[in-house]
Amino acid sequence: MKKTIFVKIFLGYFVIILIITALMFLFSFRVIKAHYTDTLRTDLVRLGTSLQARIVQHIDEGQITRLQELVRTLGEETQTRFTVIYPDGRVVADSEEDPDLMENHRTRPEIIRAIKGHVGSSIRLSTTVEEEMLYVAMPLEKDGQNLGVIRMSLFLKDINSLLNRLKKEMAVIAAVLLGISLIATALLARSLSRPVRQLGAAASRVASGDYSARVFLKRRDELKDLADSFNYMTDQIKTAFDELSRQKEELNSIISSLQEGLIVLDKEGKIVLNNRSFQSIIDEPRSTGRYYWEVIREPQFGEWIDRITAQRRNIIEEIQLGEKIFLCSAAFVESREGVVVIFHDITRMKNLDKIKKDFVVNISHELRTPLTAIKGFAETLEEEEKDQDHLRYLDIIKRHTDRLIRIVNDLLLLSELEERGDILEIEPVDVHRLIENIMRMFEQRLQKKGLSARVETEGTVPLLSADPYRLEQLFINLIDNAIKYTEKGGVTVQLTGFQQGARVKIQDTGIGISKEHLTRIFERFYVTDKSHSKRLGGTGLGLSIVKRIVLLHNGDISADSQPGRGTTFTITLPQRQS
Repeated sequence: MKKTIFVKIFLGYFVIILIITALMFLFSFRVIKAHYTDTLRTDLVRLGTSLQARIVQHIDEGQITRLQELVRTLGEETQTRFTVIYPDGRVVADSEEDPDLMENHRTRPEIIRAIKGHVGSSIRLSTTVEEEMLYVAMPLEKDGQNLGVIRMSLFLKDINSLLNRLKKEMAVIAAVLLGISLIATALLARSLSRPVRQLGAAASRVASGDYSARVFLKRRDELKDLADSFNYMTDQIKTAFDELSRQKEELNSIISSLQEGLIVLDKEGKIVLNNRSFQSIIDEPRSTGRYYWEVIREPQFGEWIDRITAQRRNIIEEIQLGEKIFLCSAAFVESREGVVVIFHDITRMKNLDKIKKDFVVNISHELRTPLTAIKGFAETLEEEEKDQDHLRYLDIIKRHTDRLIRIVNDLLLLSELEERGDILEIEPVDVHRLIENIMRMFEQRLQKKGLSARVETEGTVPLLSADPYRLEQLFINLIDNAIKYTEKGGVTVQLTGFQQGARVKIQDTGIGISKEHLTRIFERFYVTDKSHSKRLGGTGLGLSIVKRIVLLHNGDISADSQPGRGTTFTITLPQRQS
């Protein structure tokens, strides 16, 4: 059964008051009893002191009969029992019993103490009269000699009856005080429990969604402060809830209006949120609360989600759902261990990209034949022509024709890498030997320009599982550019091996690249200095080809450069997993 706070407070105070009352009753009774007993003991000591001289005289003179008469007379007058005892414990005289019939008293505790010269006392049941008595014994001495002991005793029945009356009166007083205290306790408990009940009821209303609940108390204490704080808290909660509701409505409106599809998955893979664009993607109006694999039956998507959950990081990947292609961007939410996925429909872009690639491939193929023909006729004319002006014009035609042929060849190579790049001829490749062979290809050009060339190796370079032909294209492009744009100094290739692969740095001391161009140098046809590039026969496609080859090997490439100080390309090639 649930106990209310009123009952708890009342019972708590009741138990405390009851314990305090009982302790006070017992303590007071003991103090009063001890006080009466001590008073009687003191009176008996005084009485014994006043009689010592007369009793000692009778004992000293051997007047036992007169001693017996004396103690009987004193006992009747003072309502006190007197007993005179020799040091050996024999009773000489007694005010109530025949001394000859009484047992030896030497073992009595008060007698033992009196024989030793001290005042002894005790309270016990008398074996002679079979009643509880107070005993006080004093030594009888003359000239330093112990002649015996006088013992005075009183019946405690009178004291006990007095104490019993006192006990009853104290019990009545305690009961009255207890009753008054209980009434006061009930009022106090009620005054404390009522505002607590009000606060509890208001809190329940707030918990159920009623933020208008308020508590007003007509008192000036901590409960009033608590009520004011509660009212302030409900105001703040209502304001915050209204703001959250408004933000939620805005968020739902924004999510619903997104052209991209959006879903939120919990850690179990259930869809907890989606928008209309996603519903149109899967052609399913009701997907919330269902597992994602029930509405997206695409194995690639499931594998992608599993990878995101396992790696706990953000991943972007192209996924085809039906006839459409989506660029899916997923973010792992640490707080709830869920995943947020956004679907960007790139079907049109992919189609346009395919059309563009097909156009580039087709136009490149179509251009190769006429360009070859133009070059051939130009070379024929050059052999027959004797006019120097005409020869100069033919040389210009040949150079631009060669540049166009290089552009066409690079376009075809780049298209081939993009279309069939995943078909790599993988075999163990010694990168160090490959680079040394490539450097030998450029020895003549290096000597012609007066440039130095070095290949530096750090650590043990493992054999890489890669396509040697593609890697050769990669390093030839980069080393060719380094020599092409360097007029003094040289080219350095640093090769570093590590357990997971190899890192290659190709560093030159050439003209360098401005900071604003570094982020775009891997784009197609992008050149930093068009006049310089045309003069050297650059196509603007070499670095695009380089980056594509690096990506096909799951590697990474970056560039660092300063104008006038040279450029460093860093290529990281990981060890491919079999």
